[in-house]
Amino acid sequence: MKHTASEKLNTRSSTPSMTNDPAFWLCISNADYEVSLEPRKVYEGLPDPEAQKMGMIRVIDESGEDYLFPASLFLPIALPHEVAVAVHRLAV
Repeated sequence: MKHTASEKLNTRSSTPSMTNDPAFWLCISNADYEVSLEPRKVYEGLPDPEAQKMGMIRVIDESGEDYLFPASLFLPIALPHEVAVAVHRLAV
């Protein structure tokens, strides 16, 4: 499955998710997505169980839109709570 734009989701809350889904992802490669992804950049993620079944994750880009990418291009990262809240507020 190639780079897939999703429909805009209105499921974002005012604070990062406290579920088992990682809230933030570190891009480790932009192979095949050079225009869309920046290596070493932290992306906020959205839970998407269907995408996970296909080996994909949903991340939010700088425009505020969410997109599906192969999970192999990212590593989940845990941020201290106050950092996660601050990063999330910057994106809203």
